[in-house]
Amino acid sequence: MQAVTIRENGGPEVVRVEDVKAPSAGPGEVVLAVRAAALNHLDIWVRKGRPGMNLAFPHVLGSDAAGVVDEVGEGVEGIRPGAEVILNPALSCGTCEACFRGEHSECERFGLVGVGRWGTFAERVTVPAVCVCPKPEHLDWPEAAALPLAHLTAWRMLMTRARLGPGEAVLIHGIGGGVALASLQIAKTAGAWVMVTSSSDEKLARAVELGADATVNYRSEPDVAKAARGATGGRGVDVVVDTVGAATWEANFQAVRKGGRIVNCGVTAGDEAVTPLHLLYWNQVTVLGSTMGSHEDFRRLLAAVAATRLRPVVDRTFPLAEAPAALARMEAGDQFGKVVLEP
Repeated sequence: MQAVTIRENGGPEVVRVEDVKAPSAGPGEVVLAVRAAALNHLDIWVRKGRPGMNLAFPHVLGSDAAGVVDEVGEGVEGIRPGAEVILNPALSCGTCEACFRGEHSECERFGLVGVGRWGTFAERVTVPAVCVCPKPEHLDWPEAAALPLAHLTAWRMLMTRARLGPGEAVLIHGIGGGVALASLQIAKTAGAWVMVTSSSDEKLARAVELGADATVNYRSEPDVAKAARGATGGRGVDVVVDTVGAATWEANFQAVRKGGRIVNCGVTAGDEAVTPLHLLYWNQVTVLGSTMGSHEDFRRLLAAVAATRLRPVVDRTFPLAEAPAALARMEAGDQFGKVVLEP
């Protein structure tokens, strides 16, 4: 079968599309015939290599996918060949304290498809049966593939960790990326007021079309916190959604109201930042870390998506053979929404 692989860590030149042996289903697993697979910045980090990320080469990239069940392994019940499913790429042991509490992303052995095992940028992929759920009927294949990692991350950040309520004000940094756009969609579905930031007026205009209530171009208006306070009558926002890290960290404490919440899931702009402790304690700010989500988070997300007919934003689709070009588009930051491969 055709798959997008790396045989060493490095730059874009290490990505290749080649024939590899098709997988089969072991006990407790299913094989998906992949109809669409979405890109994430995680794919870039896997390609480059990070401390503690020990891959067996060749390695197939990709975490998100939607497809048709092609094969069912021994012991799998309730899933039949031909079922149209969507993949939750989160992996956990299922037997530790965190897993028994239902907090699978806190598992000591937590991992992701495409990191701990071969990924989804292929014609077929083998995954644990517990990780697949019925595809929401209103979504096409690229939309379904665009949903899991970004929207599950955003759901856990906003609904599980920050406990967002209707009428609250949310600031989302860097609109255009997958998690930021997912956060906008989920926050609006929850009845929140949302301000978004970007260096692109075009991306800000598209965010308004998706429901954003206020925008800030941080190149022409670099004091984002001042803009957030101005738009909220000096009060500040209830929740800051931060996928950026160091570049936005101090501004978060200026933008959030007393008693507000800052929730972070990423460090694309650096992982070392100065925390203004006087604002942390004096304003009684809650800082929350968040990673992916539990099986229950995914179930609730899919239920909300089906009920509200939410559709993930797809930037562009590429055939599998053009995976290097798709990855280059995402790495350049040109996309608005998810870039998707179609085997």
